Amino acid sequence: MAHIDKKNVLEILGKKIPPGKGAVINLNMAKLYTTTSVEVPVIIERAVKPGPVVLITAGIHGDELNGIEIVRQIISKKINKPAIGTVICIPVVNVFGFLNLSREFPDGRDLNRMFPGTKNGSLASRFAFQFVKKILPVADFCMDFHTGGASRFNVAQIRIQKDDEKGMKYANIFNAPFTMYSKTIGKSYRETCSKLGKTVLLFEGGKSLDSNKEIAKHGVDGIMRVLHHFGMLKTRFDRPEAVVNSIIIESSSWMRAKYSGLLHVKIACGKHVEKGEYMATITDPYGKFRHKVLAPRTGYIINVNESPIVYQGDAIFHISASPSLDEE
Repeated sequence: MAHIDKKNVLEILGKKIPPGKGAVINLNMAKLYTTTSVEVPVIIERAVKPGPVVLITAGIHGDELNGIEIVRQIISKKINKPAIGTVICIPVVNVFGFLNLSREFPDGRDLNRMFPGTKNGSLASRFAFQFVKKILPVADFCMDFHTGGASRFNVAQIRIQKDDEKGMKYANIFNAPFTMYSKTIGKSYRETCSKLGKTVLLFEGGKSLDSNKEIAKHGVDGIMRVLHHFGMLKTRFDRPEAVVNSIIIESSSWMRAKYSGLLHVKIACGKHVEKGEYMATITDPYGKFRHKVLAPRTGYIINVNESPIVYQGDAIFHISASPSLDEE
């Protein structure tokens, strides 16, 4: 069990870390068939002065590299060394998936559908259980980084529950290009944090098996703004200023391909489109068929399917239904 005692000494995974110190502790995940241990590095940095404990995670899905790159940059640039409090970084939660460039655990399960886990369940469930019991209790505030699945590219966004005033407060501070109202998925890490009374920001940006510099910058800048708000960002770092306030997406829906064929996207993710605007073309491989894809309504493009080939019925564009600008 993780905890902080009266002397501000953090005990996590059996190791005590006093104020002003740092440590890298390995969470023993499981063993390979060869009995070689697979361990998850937990990178902890503590200030002398007490303050919040911020937990930053990525790689719950092992193929979502943008999130891993965001947390890597936070560590590499020493942004994770706080002025007050404690920053805990876990760049790759699902090391198995990362090694295999796979979304899932070796047991075929999605770790982000296995929280809070069970002591004697499947491999993914057991790991979720250990994470929730041994690491999560000490955190005051959590940020978790994801990407779109497969070839679907997500615009940089924070997802929160509608009517979550506290979540909206911190989403405004993070100030990603978009803030999207999104229901919490059952047995997800986000749901478990919420049930334990911990504020969590879920970041989505880019797509799996891809590294995008612009997405990474949005993630790093957002973390710095949150740490600055808590008084944790050291003075040698400037608080990044956002160009515009985050755009609120209240509802959205997918547009699906009417035909199978080669998909040629003509519009950038994040762009505002008008109803009837030309967005893509679907063709056959033989030069006989060409179908123009037009926007079914006015809204923001918040996800684009970047697969070069689609089947009839495949989701190709995720379009907001009722966008509004945040005036704060």
